[in-house]
Amino acid sequence: MANIKSAKKRILVNRTKAERNKAIKSSVKTSIKKVVAAVESGDKAIAASSLTDAISTIDKATSKGIYHKNTAARKVSRLSKAVNKMA
Repeated sequence: MANIKSAKKRILVNRTKAERNKAIKSSVKTSIKKVVAAVESGDKAIAASSLTDAISTIDKATSKGIYHKNTAARKVSRLSKAVNKMA
């Protein structure tokens, strides 16, 4: 355990930020799973609406610095491609 006051504070701050990042990553994963489930079930309307929600959550995570912009673009691209392939 750290002895210096600033080091103790860094530990607390890092723990708080890690929890926040984990929660946001979890919400992104959940929204992606919803899109994938809708695509697999074949419901284009639900897939399209869940895609917009997923894009929104991915963009929010990117703006907060949790995902790199290229990672976010890749995730959005793959989801959009899957939804667009539906008949």
